[in-house]
Amino acid sequence: MIVTIDGVAASGKSSVASGVARRLNIPYVSSGLLYRAATLLALEAGTDLGDAPALIALLSGSPLRLEPLPEGNRIFLTPVGEQETGAERDLTADAHTSAVDAGVSALAQLPELREWVNAQLRALTPPFVAEGRDMGTAVFPQAQAKFFLTASPRVRALRRVKERLEDVAEVEAALVARDAKDKAQSAPAADAQLIDTSTLDLSGVIAAVLRGLHQPASSDLS
Repeated sequence: MIVTIDGVAASGKSSVASGVARRLNIPYVSSGLLYRAATLLALEAGTDLGDAPALIALLSGSPLRLEPLPEGNRIFLTPVGEQETGAERDLTADAHTSAVDAGVSALAQLPELREWVNAQLRALTPPFVAEGRDMGTAVFPQAQAKFFLTASPRVRALRRVKERLEDVAEVEAALVARDAKDKAQSAPAADAQLIDTSTLDLSGVIAAVLRGLHQPASSDLS
């Protein structure tokens, strides 16, 4: 079984996917963490985020390993020259910074990078809950259940500042700008069930998804 949970930035995809996965006792997969890790490596290497060939070359020489678990995903890098020793660097925390936030959309719009990420995801063995922006459309169109989460920019900004000490208005403006950049990748699948999380807490959204596993496609579960 594959369950996809797509949605706009800061709509709660990761938390919801983790909660649903734990209820179903299967892993959840964070596609966004792969994009974030790739952006982090590019920023550290000084690689142009719009230079697809250079980015692919960088990633080819910097093996990433996504560890999907029900309680959360982690992403690891095997440094150059350390393949034989098995030494890894945990990139998870460093991949969640404002600098990565600002750059990840530009990288994620590159078809070559999207295909690279999609190939990593398709290599995983089901069952799992996959969250991202186009899991139910481009990556796993065959998924048995698809959901799309949304919420107002202000609600999403308020949620994000609980995780980071940043200005709400600035975060909201950044989310609106990112929504515009990510519009092409953030459209819900035709057979996705829509959930507006603006007035729901985390447990309420998880419950809506679990109910939706038994509902027909294209239902509005908000």
